[in-house]
Amino acid sequence: MQEMKPVKEGKVREIYDNGDSLIMVATDRISCFDVILNNEVTKKGTVLTQMSKFWFDMTQDILPNHMISVDVKDMPEFFQQDKFDGNSMMCRKLDMIPVECIVRGYITGSGWASYQKNGTVCGINLPEGLKESDKLPEPIYTPSTKAEIGDHDENISFEQSVTHLEKYYPGHGQEYAEKIRDYTIALYKKCAEYALSKGIIIADTKFEFGLDENGNIVLGDEMLTPDSSRFWPADGYEPGHGQPSFDKQFARDWLKANPDNNWTLPQEIVDKTIAKYLQAYEMLTGEKLK
Repeated sequence: MQEMKPVKEGKVREIYDNGDSLIMVATDRISCFDVILNNEVTKKGTVLTQMSKFWFDMTQDILPNHMISVDVKDMPEFFQQDKFDGNSMMCRKLDMIPVECIVRGYITGSGWASYQKNGTVCGINLPEGLKESDKLPEPIYTPSTKAEIGDHDENISFEQSVTHLEKYYPGHGQEYAEKIRDYTIALYKKCAEYALSKGIIIADTKFEFGLDENGNIVLGDEMLTPDSSRFWPADGYEPGHGQPSFDKQFARDWLKANPDNNWTLPQEIVDKTIAKYLQAYEMLTGEKLK
């Protein structure tokens, strides 16, 4: 068996070059506040990969995506080890568009903080009188630049995204900026409506897009996972305060409350965290994680 090494390693993912495709492995590592914790969260990588697959399958009518297979039998022998089964995705290679496409359907987090200051989110004027966690009249698109590792992404306006993309794709900045904005809103609307029917509010999320060899826009990266989105239980939803969520908030809250944590979680918090991920997966897909 030929040993393979990742060509790129993020906080929680590893990417392998497979010639004319890539293999993305979602590990069980967990990061909070941009730090990789000492614990691993068993099955987390599998939840993220299988949830992305679920959404990629559902949204093919809106635009194509980069997924080829999540079956390790379709991958080189190296990936037919237990540690890669379920959490690996073979993908098409794309020229990734250097904009993070963020969509917000509810006002929360940094958006709520900004609104309290001046009634805007990322420069977009919003109606007066909104409460924390309120649903917005229409989802808003708030792109950001993709920073190098160690730097922070920078929120930009739609007009700035046109200028930014024009530097990379002369003559196509306006076209690509409009297309990724429109795809972002369309994907969010379809998936948020579906999720609500299953008892989950998708408050906000981000998408990433790339260009294939023919210059067509393709959906890439991960999609609508608890790592890239805010999922709230619809049951008990009440604007006016923060909402409970299906993500690593348990871990963040414990770390904040225990500053001498040495970036290590107690097993109880690890167990609660994966339980939330699994609950979201089962509610959305109607299936137990295999």
